[in-house]
Amino acid sequence: MDRKDAVQRIFKAMFALEEARQILRETVAEELDDELRGKLEEIFDGVCEILKGVRREHLKYVVDRIELRTREEEFINIDPIQAGGRLTPEARKVLIAYGDGYSICDYCLAPHRLDYIKRPPVAEFLEELAEFLNMDVVRVVRGARDGFRIVTNALLEKGDVVLVSALAHYSLCLAIEAAGGVWREVPLTDGKITGEAVASKIEEVKKETGRLPKLVAIEHFDYVFGNEHDVKGVAKVCREYGIPFLYNGAYSVGVMPVDGKDIGADFVVGSGHKSMAAPAPTGVLATTEEWASVIFKTAEGRGDVTGRGFGAKESYLLGCTVMGAPLVAMMASFPHVRERVKKWNEEVQKSNFFVSELLKIEGTEVLSELPRRHTLSAFNTERSFDVVARTHKRRGFFLHDELRRRKITGLTPGMTKELKLNVYGLTWEQVKYVAEAFKEIAERYGLSVSD
Repeated sequence: MDRKDAVQRIFKAMFALEEARQILRETVAEELDDELRGKLEEIFDGVCEILKGVRREHLKYVVDRIELRTREEEFINIDPIQAGGRLTPEARKVLIAYGDGYSICDYCLAPHRLDYIKRPPVAEFLEELAEFLNMDVVRVVRGARDGFRIVTNALLEKGDVVLVSALAHYSLCLAIEAAGGVWREVPLTDGKITGEAVASKIEEVKKETGRLPKLVAIEHFDYVFGNEHDVKGVAKVCREYGIPFLYNGAYSVGVMPVDGKDIGADFVVGSGHKSMAAPAPTGVLATTEEWASVIFKTAEGRGDVTGRGFGAKESYLLGCTVMGAPLVAMMASFPHVRERVKKWNEEVQKSNFFVSELLKIEGTEVLSELPRRHTLSAFNTERSFDVVARTHKRRGFFLHDELRRRKITGLTPGMTKELKLNVYGLTWEQVKYVAEAFKEIAERYGLSVSD
């Protein structure tokens, strides 16, 4: 049995069992009649045949035009945005059981809010998550960008200025604009955001507008280079000016230890699908007691005809946020996430090893800071792999082809001038295999590789 065959058997068996599950959903009988028993037995016998390899038909689509996704089973995936979001086995099991739309609402009692649900233990999970981040109050939101939206909606008035990094993610800038604010960029100093640069920008805005920025929002690690920014220094400056600080942990919360209060953050935003082994769209928004009543304020309005009010609902969250399978899957992965952050130093060691190996390839340069402090890294390969691409019949797609033949995926097809990848979560064996693959490809096309 090869790897592809094993993947096919697993998915075909799982899908067949879903057909059996559907039969049970469509009957009212406690005791199944002969016809239903026969249908179920036929499916179960078929599953046995699939797992034994008797049924060999190839499965390409889950359903019409929706292809089977086997990237994580068939390949080593080094995609820069997918590494920290790989689901745990526990999360995948939860998706099967809680896939129905409002599945988490089975035991949603008064006041009918997610953070009060005890079965499954959502309320307990949120308490543990707040402790994990060392913040006072936390909510699960619809991705990090929803966390940005909630904070900017709560804090900004038209024309208010928010300082962001020159490497800020577009979704943060859009959240500011949508709330009527204006985003201004803090320039980089040697590829990083420093407290001094933030202080200088604050003074610049104050001189131009006569007012201080309303918020400073800086990422711990950026999505372009994976560089580490001086968030503690930024937080210190913000405290001195009395400006709230939003810590963007999209590439840190869930993969490394994050202590919000030690950092000095007023708001901590994280991404479930980037860094917490959770499905999209999930994220976290945590804050302190000081800001909780502002960010998570409840509805105040009353209907002028009906007199209705929605006092328990949190206005900027639009009431409930992430419901059903995505939330429960995040909960299922959390014990694993809580443990894996303790191994961050080893993940960074793997990253530095991998970078050192790629730098052995003639003409390859690393664009990210050295030594690496993160597992996401960017490379300039214009004088290495792109040299090959200029004369190869497949042009820039040759590198993607060569890696795919070696069961490695995740690079953008066609890109050979700059590469961005992430080795987070790979075993040492896998990291070494991927590094060797890049060097083998380089040597095959005449690029020298140093010892």
